Amino acid sequence: MRIDKYLWCIRFYKTRSIATDACKKGHIKINGDALKPSKMIFPGEILTIRKHQVNYKIEVLDLPKSRLGAKLLDLYRKDMTPAEEFEKMELLKYSKDYYRKKGTGRPTKKDRRDLDEIYEEDY
Repeated sequence: MRIDKYLWCIRFYKTRSIATDACKKGHIKINGDALKPSKMIFPGEILTIRKHQVNYKIEVLDLPKSRLGAKLLDLYRKDMTPAEEFEKMELLKYSKDYYRKKGTGRPTKKDRRDLDEIYEEDY
């Protein structure tokens, strides 16, 4: 089975074209080698997938005939992603909340006071 079709079948990507783009960009790897979307995969191979700044590790257990329901996914793949990767995602989420969105204007007095408190704690 093609790698892009497999990733779509196990619901890792919403569409096959998104899975194809991820392969072309080098986000999908086997043993450190980037794959083309047409690469054939087989059971027993371990995929490294970079999605949303997290490196997922997935072992291919079997090849599905078509797209699966969410409850059947564990028959065809085994998630071996380390817990540290998910912790990185949580830290990234908190770091994004601090910055102001573009176009929201100048900082308010409250924003300035909050920044002053942060800088005073550092000294």
